[in-house]
Amino acid sequence: MILSGKEIERNIGGKIIIEPYEPSRLNPNSYNLTLHNELLVYENDTLDMKKLNPTRRLTIPEEGLVLEPNRLYLGRTNEFTKTDGFVPMLEGRSSTGRLGLFIHVTAGFGDVGFAGYWTLEIFCIQPIRIYPNAEICQIYYHSIEGDYEPYHSGKYQNNTDIQPSLMYRDFEKK
Repeated sequence: MILSGKEIERNIGGKIIIEPYEPSRLNPNSYNLTLHNELLVYENDTLDMKKLNPTRRLTIPEEGLVLEPNRLYLGRTNEFTKTDGFVPMLEGRSSTGRLGLFIHVTAGFGDVGFAGYWTLEIFCIQPIRIYPNAEICQIYYHSIEGDYEPYHSGKYQNNTDIQPSLMYRDFEKK
């Protein structure tokens, strides 16, 4: 079951942490998150799952930055989130989707117990100017049934920056 905005607000500071939290960004069943002023782009045209792929950092100036189609940009939220007892989910806002801007390509599903900043997989259909601190996506929460083990992966838990893919670590375990 999806939590209502009122239920999200009741759990702020307890089972749901959003820092910083701004009540005006609370929706009927979600909360708007904002875009940090930095992005990562991969330097190589061909990426390798078994390797740490080199990235380059871009800064989004106040006057905005034009994104190019067919290029993956990794961003992050300004907000640190943490959950206990709920499954966090991330979606782009309809206003951004209607501009052909996709905020998460495949990874909008969070794990119960996740703590950190959300890395955004940003992709656009046509050139678009983006701005730092824009309300670019929304987080919502599902209840969870039954016993569970909270997320504790060393790859992404308690991150402090944009996270490129660390999939290569999965191959090192084998």
